[in-house]
Amino acid sequence: MNHDAVSRRDFLKRTAGATAALSFARAARAAPAAEAPTLMYVGSFTKKDGGHGEGLSMYRRRGASDPWKLVDVIRELADPSFLITDRQKRFGYSSHGDGTHATAYRIDRASGRLTVINRQPTGGVNGAHLSLDPSGHFLAVANYASGTLALLRVNDDGSLAAACDTQTMKGTPGPHRTQQDSSHPHHCPFDRTGRFVVVPDKGLDKVFVFRLDPARGVLAPARPADVASRPGAAPRHVDFHPTLACAYVINELDSTITTYQFNPEAGVLKPIQIVPSLPPSYTGNNSGAEVVVAPSGRFAYGSNRGHDSIGIFGIDGTSGVLTPIGWEPTRGRTPRFFTLDPTGRSLYAANQASDTIVIFDVNEATGKLTATGEVLKVATPTTIAFA
Repeated sequence: MNHDAVSRRDFLKRTAGATAALSFARAARAAPAAEAPTLMYVGSFTKKDGGHGEGLSMYRRRGASDPWKLVDVIRELADPSFLITDRQKRFGYSSHGDGTHATAYRIDRASGRLTVINRQPTGGVNGAHLSLDPSGHFLAVANYASGTLALLRVNDDGSLAAACDTQTMKGTPGPHRTQQDSSHPHHCPFDRTGRFVVVPDKGLDKVFVFRLDPARGVLAPARPADVASRPGAAPRHVDFHPTLACAYVINELDSTITTYQFNPEAGVLKPIQIVPSLPPSYTGNNSGAEVVVAPSGRFAYGSNRGHDSIGIFGIDGTSGVLTPIGWEPTRGRTPRFFTLDPTGRSLYAANQASDTIVIFDVNEATGKLTATGEVLKVATPTTIAFA
């Protein structure tokens, strides 16, 4: 045995681990103190076959204790189904249901109103999700219907340039005859370091990872390029722990959440735990939808469509594994989307089938949720972004 080679491998492993931990620690320290938002944008499905929303709605309030009031609706764009804002809250970006474009908006600093800057083709159909890298220079779009991931450059004025790269998800469809007929990437967030895009693919029962090369504006598959889930699980959405090297994926069809170790230097995912997103006593139909990790890193939340609840899970501070704490009803039907506000003290559940957004207080010590009594009437809500 070559002891020098073994020692070198051990050294590199320790160095990689230390570097990964340092990357996550830096990302956590870099996050500014969050304030309660005073502007909120709500997207919806507007077409008759998918929903009956009015468009992209804007809400305003003076402070955290004030109720939200509707102040504007952009009606001219169909199905603004997913919306994000950049870190500086200067620009917004949306995808559009079964459409083939992404839209860029300018956020007016005084009023918060959105003005369309431009639109660009995403090179695919049904952009189910989109995300910005931490620099704000690249927009990733998961094209659900065409099984591709598009990368678009973002210009200094917030406008979108043409797609600079497109990656195709490859694999064998899962066993579900209608929901897994082909590749269906449903989510494409950048990890906390901004090096990788992680893509749960509902149709192929895989989670793909791509490394961003910002100098060339291209994506390259990680090595390995993907990790398989259980057959029929249908991985849908992912979120990352703020300090631990862990990622959490909610699986749509088997209503579970998988905990992965995530190496932020190599982009490698390793499953370490699977837990049901549902209480053990529930026997009805259900599909998992959204997963969110609290800014504190102490709790994770997952939404259930059917059980119509938010599952609350404690996160072990060393291993990152989940322990169920409880399930809070969303006071509505089909919570397709939910989010925590930037402070982590409020949770907003968008009940797609009952046309409501229900707001909850978050107990930061226990993770539990308490309905505030504030309910917004929004037709077919599908996404929320704050400014």
